[in-house]
Amino acid sequence: MVLYLIGLGLGNEKDITVNGLEAVKKAEIVYIESYTSLLQCSQLDLERFYRKKILVAQRMDVEEEQNKIIEEAKNKTVALLVVGDPMSATTHIDLLFRAKKEKIECNVIHNTSILTAIGIVGLQLYKFGKTTSIPFPQDNFKPETCYDVLRVNKKNGMHTLLLFDLKHEENKYMDVNHALKYLLEIEQKKKQKVIAEKTLVIGCARIGSDNFIKVGTIKELISVDFGKAPHCLIIPAKMHFMEEEALKMWK
Repeated sequence: MVLYLIGLGLGNEKDITVNGLEAVKKAEIVYIESYTSLLQCSQLDLERFYRKKILVAQRMDVEEEQNKIIEEAKNKTVALLVVGDPMSATTHIDLLFRAKKEKIECNVIHNTSILTAIGIVGLQLYKFGKTTSIPFPQDNFKPETCYDVLRVNKKNGMHTLLLFDLKHEENKYMDVNHALKYLLEIEQKKKQKVIAEKTLVIGCARIGSDNFIKVGTIKELISVDFGKAPHCLIIPAKMHFMEEEALKMWK
């Protein structure tokens, strides 16, 4: 019948839009995906506010070619709740297209995304280059894509937003401190002079909620406690004087 992809914003249960809340109330089945980001409230908070039972959708429930969300939406009204904006993650775009191929009516209800809320730091959004992510390194898996993206953005005079890996089922979240150490390790290996301890960075936590933001060199921020997740990192390129003035409020 209908599949709703509903953005929850970045704060708590009250950040949902009026349209989003009305769609939740219409839905016969409500899922929330918990692998692309982290909301600043519990699932129980959502259920109490929306007065709906909410089921957790695992990655495979969304990404598999024939998944139960699409199958259920063929006969029922289904809502998938997404932290931030539904269209900020490739996996949700893919789900939308696959549902449309099955002739399912789809409605996307947008909300605040980290890609726009990050403007709170004072940098101009149109000067950001490609966004990248930093994964948890493993013994046999230490990708360097984040470093390569940073290098290209820096060459092009663009700011870099780095999002962090999370493993919600393990209660494991990448933080600013480990991300900075990881980047320095890659620099030590590749030696392309992309980043150093003296590099100016912006460490961020809980953007869209209580906005904990610190500006300083890597050496200054690498031991700062940014508190609970989610965290992210910005490495600015050459800044306009208005951007430089804006960053002073976070020093």
